[in-house]
Amino acid sequence: MTVLIWFAAIALLVQLASIAFVIAIRRRHRNVESEAAPRPPVTLIRPICGLENNLERCLATSFRLDWPSYEIIFCVAQADDPAASLTRRLIAANPHVPARLLVGEDLFSVNPKMNNVVKGWRSARHDWIVMTDSNVLMPPDHIARMLARWDGETGLVCSPPAGTEPENFGAFLESAWLDSFQARWQLLADAVGFGFAQGKSMLFNRQLMNHLGGFERLGEEVAEDAAATLLVRSAGLKVRLVHEPFPQPLGGRQIAAVWKRQLRWARLRRASFPLYFLPEIFTGAALPMAAMATLALTGTLAPAAVLAYLAAWYAAEIALARAYGWPHGWRMIPAMITRDLLLPALFAAAWFGSGFEWRGNAMTVGDNDNGRSARLRQVVARTRDKARALVAARSH
Repeated sequence: MTVLIWFAAIALLVQLASIAFVIAIRRRHRNVESEAAPRPPVTLIRPICGLENNLERCLATSFRLDWPSYEIIFCVAQADDPAASLTRRLIAANPHVPARLLVGEDLFSVNPKMNNVVKGWRSARHDWIVMTDSNVLMPPDHIARMLARWDGETGLVCSPPAGTEPENFGAFLESAWLDSFQARWQLLADAVGFGFAQGKSMLFNRQLMNHLGGFERLGEEVAEDAAATLLVRSAGLKVRLVHEPFPQPLGGRQIAAVWKRQLRWARLRRASFPLYFLPEIFTGAALPMAAMATLALTGTLAPAAVLAYLAAWYAAEIALARAYGWPHGWRMIPAMITRDLLLPALFAAAWFGSGFEWRGNAMTVGDNDNGRSARLRQVVARTRDKARALVAARSH
C-alpha cells in the first residue's frame, strides 16, 4: 500500500507542478510576443479541403493580420472542392491583401496535406513562410507572435491548437484533450528546450529548409510535424512554440470522431517518437484514481480523501484553462474525467495497430523501413486511381 500512496502523491505533485509552471509561462510572456522586430515580408500558406466548421470565419482572419507586407496562398487539391469557391469569394472581397488560390497536388508523399501545399511552398515569393491549417483562427498578431520566438538556435516555430467554443459533449471532450492536457505538456516541453512541432501552424525559413534538404523532406514521415521535428533536431536546432496557442473553434464534435483523431495522433507519436510515447501511460488521472480507489477500498484512506484528491487534480486543470482563456466551465469536469478514463485504452490501441484514416484516406504509420514502402504503395495507388478517373471521364 505504501507504493500506491507514493505513486498517487507523486502523480498529483507532477500534475500541480506542471500546471503551475505553464501558468507562470503565460504570465511571464503576456503581450511580449507581439513585439517582433524586424518585420520581414511573409508568405502565408493555408491548405483547404472541404467545408469545415467555421471555415469562412477562419479563412477570413487571413486578411486581417497586423503585418506590413505579406501574401496569402490558398492550396486546394481538387478544383471542384466546395471550399474553393468560398476562398475565391474571400479573395475578391479583400483586394488589399495579395492572395491567390492554387489548385492541384504533387504526389511525392503519402501525406495528402504535403501533396497539397508543396505547390504553395514552391510559389512563395518570400523566405519567411507560415503554414496554418484552415480551421485555425488567426489573431491579428499571429505572425508577430511566431517570429518573436525565432532566435539563433531556432529551426521551426509552431503552435498547438487550443480547442475553443465547444457546443456539445464531444467538443468539450476534444477541448479537454487539446488544451489543459496536450497543449500543457507541449508548452512545458518547449519551456525546458525540448519542443515538438505540431502542424496546425508552423513558421519556416526557406533558406534554412533548403540547407536542410528542402521542404519535400517533410514528406519522409507520415506526419509532417514529426518529420519537421526530426529534421530540425538533426541539425542541432530547436523547435519553439508560441507561448499562447492559437484558437481552433470546435463547434460540435462526434465522440467517435474525437477518438479516431486522438488514436491517429497517438499512433503517429508512437511510430515517430517511441521512447517519448512510453511515459504517456502515466499521464492523466486514470492510474492515480485506481490507486486511490484501491487505498479507499482496503480502508487505508477514507473516501473523503479520494474526493479531495480528485478535486485538487481537476481544480488545477480548470485554473490552467481559465488562465489561458480556454473553456473552463463546469461542463469541462466530466469531459476531463472521460478523457482520463480513455487514456489507458488509447495508449493500448496505439501500440496494437498502425492503420488510421485521415480525410477519407486510409493510411498507416509505416513498417520496419519507417513507412517508405507503405508511402510508395499509397502514392502509386492514388496516381493509378486518378489516371483511371481521367480515362473514364474522357470516355464519356
